[in-house]
Amino acid sequence: MAVLDVNGHLHTPYSFSAFTGVTQALDMAAEEGVKVVGINDFYSMDGYKEWSEECGKRRLFPLFNIEFISLNVEDQANGIRVNDPNNPGRTYLSGKGLSYPVILKGEEAAQLAAVKAESNAQVARMCEKLNIHLDAIKAGFNISFSQVEKELTRGSIRERHLATALRLAIDARFSAEADKLAFYERLFGGKALKSAPVDKAAVENEIRGNLLKSGGAAFVPEDPKAFLPMETVQRIIEAAGGIPTYPFLADDAKGNFTDFELDLQKAADLLKKRGFRSVEFITTRNTTAVLEQYAGYLKDEGFIVSFGSEHNTPALEPIKLRTRDAAGLSDKLKEINYNGACLIAAHQNGLKTAEEGDLLIRKATE
Repeated sequence: MAVLDVNGHLHTPYSFSAFTGVTQALDMAAEEGVKVVGINDFYSMDGYKEWSEECGKRRLFPLFNIEFISLNVEDQANGIRVNDPNNPGRTYLSGKGLSYPVILKGEEAAQLAAVKAESNAQVARMCEKLNIHLDAIKAGFNISFSQVEKELTRGSIRERHLATALRLAIDARFSAEADKLAFYERLFGGKALKSAPVDKAAVENEIRGNLLKSGGAAFVPEDPKAFLPMETVQRIIEAAGGIPTYPFLADDAKGNFTDFELDLQKAADLLKKRGFRSVEFITTRNTTAVLEQYAGYLKDEGFIVSFGSEHNTPALEPIKLRTRDAAGLSDKLKEINYNGACLIAAHQNGLKTAEEGDLLIRKATE
C-alpha cells in the first residue's frame, strides 16, 4: 500500500509564517497531494481550531503540534551547541500530537502564557530600538508596535514581523527603486542592499540580519525569562497531551554538525536518558544521504521520526517535502515519515499502534 505524503511541521500566522493564512497553507497542501499536515507554531495553540476545521473541509488529516526554545543549563555550562548552532545550551523543542480540544491548564498553562508574553515583550523592546535608529538617520517615520501586533500577527509577535513592517513602510514611502536603495544604504549604516527591492523575502532577511540580529542597531538580547528549562518544556508538552520531540539540525550547507549531534549514537543515548522518544527533521536543511542515515538510525533505535518544512521565513516554498539536494523524498524517507505520522496520529487520538494511526488517517482523507 502506497504511503501518503506528510508535512508534520508547518508554522502559520499564529506565530510567523510564509503563508497569508491557514487556508493558503492547506490549499497548497491539497493541491500538492500532501494528506497529513501538522500545525507547529511557537508558543501557541491558538490556531488549532481553524486548522482542524479547514483540514476537515479538504479531507486532510490534522496533527496538532507546538514549538519552544528551551535551555539546558548543563549543555550551556559545557559550551555544547545542541540544535542552535550559535548559542550553547539553547535547545529548540517541539511537542507532537497534542490534545485537541486543548486540555492545558493550571501551572503549565501559566508557564506557557508567561514565556509567550516575554517573547512578545522582547520584540517590543526591539521595536523601541528600531525607532531610535530610524530617528537617528532622520527616516521621517517610525514603526508602531501596536499596529504591527494588530495588523500583522495573531497574538505571537516575532522579530520577523518587525522586518515585514519596516519593509512595508519603506515600500509605502519610496516609489522609485533608486530612492529605496539609497534609504536602505542609510538604514544599514552605509551597507548596500544586496537583494532586489521587489524580492520581499530576501529584503526582509537582510533587514533582520543587519538590524535585528546581534550587532544590529535594533538588537536586544533575549532575557533569560524567555527560555524555560528543557525539563519544564517537556512537562508542559506532556500536560498538553503531546510527545516531547527533539528537532535535529543534522548537516548544514557546509556539511557541519553541532557538538551534540555529531556523534549520532551518543546523541540518541543522551536523548533517551533525557526522556525523549520522538525526533524530527526539517528536510530542506539536509542531504538525502545524511537524512537517510540519521532518520533510519533513530527509527531503528525506537524513536518516532517525523519530517516537516517549517515555512517560518518569508519565503513561500512548496508544502511537499524535499531534501537539500533532491526535488523530493526517497521512498525510504517517505516510509519513515509516514510511519512517524501514524504513530503521532495514534497518540493524538488515544490509540497505541502505527497500524491504528494508519487506519485513522486513511479514513479521514478518503
